[in-house]
Amino acid sequence: VARYFHDVQKKAVRNLILDEGMRLDGRKTDEIRSIWCEVDYLPATHGSAVFTRGETQSLTTVTLGTKLDEKVVDQVLVQGTEKFVLHYNFPPFSTGDARPYRGVGRREIGHGNLAFRALKGMIPEGEENPYAIRVVSDILESNGSSSMATVCAGTLALMDAGVKMKKPVSGIAMGLITDKESGKFAVLSDILGDEDHLGDMDFKVTGTVDGITACQMDIKVKGLSYEILVNALKQARDGRLHILEKIVETIAALLKIRFSKK
Repeated sequence: VARYFHDVQKKAVRNLILDEGMRLDGRKTDEIRSIWCEVDYLPATHGSAVFTRGETQSLTTVTLGTKLDEKVVDQVLVQGTEKFVLHYNFPPFSTGDARPYRGVGRREIGHGNLAFRALKGMIPEGEENPYAIRVVSDILESNGSSSMATVCAGTLALMDAGVKMKKPVSGIAMGLITDKESGKFAVLSDILGDEDHLGDMDFKVTGTVDGITACQMDIKVKGLSYEILVNALKQARDGRLHILEKIVETIAALLKIRFSKK
């Protein structure tokens, strides 16, 4: 029964989006869920931020260290140190699961690496950044892309810590519904977990106001046409800029409060 129900559910959800342009939670295809974010959230950290988008929430902290705190890299072909590290934690309770947390899995490594690549290019080097920086994202709730929430919360926490980022970074997860017979397709902004599961694509894009810093794509179809890819990138840009506005507003409000206290 569960198998047949899944097939019926998948067909119904996809037809609703393609025929009526309506998603599971009633949003339009290009609509972003409500965003709430706050910086300087924890009193004893160098930098901290909470970023909430719909039912996905990241609590991110930043710790600054000296050269002695840099990560030692000792690989077969690469040796040296790394000044910037990012750790991503995805506890079971974030998706309502009651199970033991037995350390980092491949999901945490992959999502953490994506967020690391998204932010790494915007971290200043040389005299502008004498610190070793550790970013830790704890996902408190997840329905949709928690790695993109990590990027947004990471930007806020880094700027809260006083790191002179070149530009703020935001991220968004895009989805896709296609129908081979009719040729119809719909690109979805800020996808839910069910839309990822029942859809054809999970395309994560991060970037600044001027361009993309990282991306990752999982697709369940044989390929994407040029038209679909262009639409996905354009729609992702609109979504990223919308989220970026919220981030910049939050940082501006923080600076206003700090300067008024001085």
